[in-house]
Amino acid sequence: MKERRCIFLMHLWHAEREIADRLTALADGDPSWGMIDADKAIPWAEGKLGIALAASQKEAVARALASKVLVGTGGPGVGKTTLIRSIMTILTAKGVRVALCAPTGRAAKRLSETTGLEAKTIHRLLETNPANGGFRCGAEAPLECDLLVVDETSMVDVPLMAALLRALPRTAALLLVGDVDQLPSVGAGQVLADVIGSGAVPVARLSEIFRQAAESRIVINAHRVNAGRMPDLEVPAEGGSDFYFVATDDPEDGARKVVEIVRERILRRFGLDAVRDVQVLAPMQRCVLGARGLNLALQEALNGDVSKPSIEKFGWTYRVGDKVMQTENDYEKEVYNGDIGTIVGLDAEEGELAIEFDGRLVPYPFGELDQVTLAYATTIHKAQGSEYPPVVIPVAMTHYMMLRRNLILHRDHAGQAAGGAGRAEAGAGARGADLGQGAALVEAARLAGESLTQSRRHGSARAPAPPASPFPGAISPFKVCSIYVPVIAMAQP
Repeated sequence: MKERRCIFLMHLWHAEREIADRLTALADGDPSWGMIDADKAIPWAEGKLGIALAASQKEAVARALASKVLVGTGGPGVGKTTLIRSIMTILTAKGVRVALCAPTGRAAKRLSETTGLEAKTIHRLLETNPANGGFRCGAEAPLECDLLVVDETSMVDVPLMAALLRALPRTAALLLVGDVDQLPSVGAGQVLADVIGSGAVPVARLSEIFRQAAESRIVINAHRVNAGRMPDLEVPAEGGSDFYFVATDDPEDGARKVVEIVRERILRRFGLDAVRDVQVLAPMQRCVLGARGLNLALQEALNGDVSKPSIEKFGWTYRVGDKVMQTENDYEKEVYNGDIGTIVGLDAEEGELAIEFDGRLVPYPFGELDQVTLAYATTIHKAQGSEYPPVVIPVAMTHYMMLRRNLILHRDHAGQAAGGAGRAEAGAGARGADLGQGAALVEAARLAGESLTQSRRHGSARAPAPPASPFPGAISPFKVCSIYVPVIAMAQP
């Protein structure tokens, strides 16, 4: 590659070549819906949706109407979801057959909610074939669509993107949407970044932060972090803020503060349910401040009544009332990787648990409990494509291997005021603050960690001390799209 000798796993080499070849072939020609006058279609869509698109959004819509392949990318608060809604509004009115998908069940559900159209996981769209582990849809049985929209594309790995493009008809168009600066896929490759970097397909970069998003210190600081600048950790003089930085003495002290914030402070100030509403996101599984250690501490603090029915399986104690997460797609149960539920029943005679997911009871034989894990805390990687009201994020030097800018920037954009100029996006207020809003500003901890690493490299005794905690007492509220949501970050100096 460019005169460098590289070693590939054979199947990944072929998958990358297939992605490149199919994207190049797909981009050739004109879209099947013919010529659409963007100067007339865009104002019509704005009126239909009740929004005012920014200049970069209008340009992106116009390019999408005229292109067979387009990548739409940008950071938090720049209106990527609104871009999708605008394009869908215009094309569905023209009778274009549209298929929408996302890598995870939760991301697909949010995409469906924001567009009003059915969205599926990529696996469900391609129809997983349990017999051979592949997909029923492919070159011989292509998807029936004129346009395929893939949201959260940064989460799609190389083999999955190859399978998706293999199933896309040559006459169809493709819209890839995602934030190239957030976490890459858990699987092999960084497809979105490589596609953008290739220059082989047109790219629309959204950059304008909308008024309501700009009022959030989280969104502002997310862009500061992305630009390599120190985030603003000071609480405004007027008192209201959407971010709090809490210093801790050591990981054990950090774990105690996480429990206190989740169990007492958020509940006392906002009345949010500590189990149902609050989500702790950790950079990794292991250590005291990792997801596993925090799950055990939070389970004891929030649901430690040993008189409740419980069962010990696969290294966990599952107790009625516990918050749990599905860890793999189960198409028979219609429960997907990342779905969060609550254990509501345990039948020892039948040997099964009853878990409630969004009002639907799903039975789990004890032998299938390896599909679920406690979910009071989870990793940021596992939370890809998810959304939560308040989040608490512990960051310490025990996580040093994971502390990278894109981990901290990882976010889901539901709940941002990212509609049009001066208007909140429809339906966003009901969902609250987003994942990345909570994650973005603990970049301060990453910077402190970098300082410590640099100090060690240069023989210094210790890193600079972090700013004093602006969180001495009760949490103050902030307002995003008409609801109040607290976001707290924990960090070790």
